[in-house]
Amino acid sequence: MELLDKTINSYLDVWLGPRDPRVKGWLLLENYTPTFIFSVLYLLIVWLGPKYMRNQQPFSCRGILVVYNLGLTLLSLYMFYELVTGVWEGGYNFFCQDTHSGGEADMKIIRVLWWYYFSKLIEFMDTFFFILRKNNHQITVLHVYHHATMLNIWWFVMNWVPCGHSYFGATLNSFIHVLMYSYYGLSAVPAMRPYLWWKKYITQGQLTQFVLTIFQTSCGVVWPCAFPQGWLYFQISYMISLIILFTNFYIQTYNKKASSRRKEYQNGSTATVNGYTNSFSSLENNVKQRKQRKD
Repeated sequence: MELLDKTINSYLDVWLGPRDPRVKGWLLLENYTPTFIFSVLYLLIVWLGPKYMRNQQPFSCRGILVVYNLGLTLLSLYMFYELVTGVWEGGYNFFCQDTHSGGEADMKIIRVLWWYYFSKLIEFMDTFFFILRKNNHQITVLHVYHHATMLNIWWFVMNWVPCGHSYFGATLNSFIHVLMYSYYGLSAVPAMRPYLWWKKYITQGQLTQFVLTIFQTSCGVVWPCAFPQGWLYFQISYMISLIILFTNFYIQTYNKKASSRRKEYQNGSTATVNGYTNSFSSLENNVKQRKQRKD
């Protein structure tokens, strides 16, 4: 394993240049192998888990879901607060911020972004709960792509650009996750479900987040600073892929549902008009059945 780590590290250092020494020795960041193994295990569980659960009874997981979602809500709130205050303390430039001019605020951002990276490992549990509850329809290409890629992307971010212009997307995403995981935590309590109305707006918020991140990242391309340009172009490309997938999800989930509800309403109106005739015929049938029973 040590030889494999050295080989991978040497290739990465050749391709991407020297790493940021401020994260040297940090948990899971020294070598790429653990992150890669976690990702492969995740994909294996996504593939094999539903097959195993096919003949099993679904698990409720209600209690642990409340605790899990509450924990991620609080972690996301902590990360959002620390990122906002760190950016303020470091006087970060919205248009382009390098990775070494923020002083102590840079270290604050780096520490918070490590938790952001680690949270992507914790969030694998989202999928595992779907499998245990046999909610396989929620394990979409978008879901698996987003979860599997984020952990790996942020391993590279943390090793090469762990602060500076990297802060923006993580800050917005942490805020969205406060809304999302609070929603899922409350939805695990059946009595709360009738009062939860903001699921649709979470997806809209995610799409807004991606657009804003592209805009802010593009500012670093138009008005460059010492932040590496290659990372900016990669970020823009990745955000575009998420916009495409999330837009498709939004259309499939909300626009088509709204269309089907309109059709059901129209059909329902027709049924109501005809319902009187049908109700009379059903009443006649009931009377006939009673007579037959008496005979």
